[in-house]
Amino acid sequence: MAKVLLADDDVVMSNSIRDWLVFEKHVVETTEDGEAALALLSTYTYDVIILDWEMPKLSGIEVCRRFRAKGGSTPILFLTGRDAVIDKETGLDSGADDYITKPFHVRELSARVRALLRRPTGPPKAVLKAGVLELDPSTRKVRKLGQELELPRQEYALLEFFMRNANRVLSQELIMERVWSTEFPCSPETFRTCLKKLRGKVDDEGAPSMIKNLHGVGYILEVKD
Repeated sequence: MAKVLLADDDVVMSNSIRDWLVFEKHVVETTEDGEAALALLSTYTYDVIILDWEMPKLSGIEVCRRFRAKGGSTPILFLTGRDAVIDKETGLDSGADDYITKPFHVRELSARVRALLRRPTGPPKAVLKAGVLELDPSTRKVRKLGQELELPRQEYALLEFFMRNANRVLSQELIMERVWSTEFPCSPETFRTCLKKLRGKVDDEGAPSMIKNLHGVGYILEVKD
């Protein structure tokens, strides 16, 4: 389960890849040009980036170079019809982690995405703690008093966002923007439903919720030292 940015101007191929990755429980955002991809990368955090080599406005190579120049460490997989060794060298030297030549089977691409997700991209991510809750980003597991909680993808993402921003007041608009895909934006009703389900799993029955609603302002996950 990962958040993936897919940048490819071939709409048919892009839709096929997106549908398969979504089937495998990933959150996928798509764009059709390099400038839009770079803008998304400057605003959001992804677990894997899939870039087509040749795109309108800005090539995948240039997107990769600029992203790496700004310190971006997210694994990058290139899609391209070029199969010459010199092209592969160019792609990898620009900062890509892997390279797949068209045509390819979506299962192979999916396997490469899984391989990239297994690679460490920096220091081990610290386990997040909030009261009796522990969330391990490396395994995507959540425990309450040592007992693992079964959280669907969106509930997990919502809890992780709250825990990473503990003791901060977060507007509903900000939460919806950062936790849900921009391609499939969240409605206020969807947000409230997801939050209600999450509260039902992390809160003690009859006790005040850990995630407090500040009327007219937003929400806060209060964590005491």
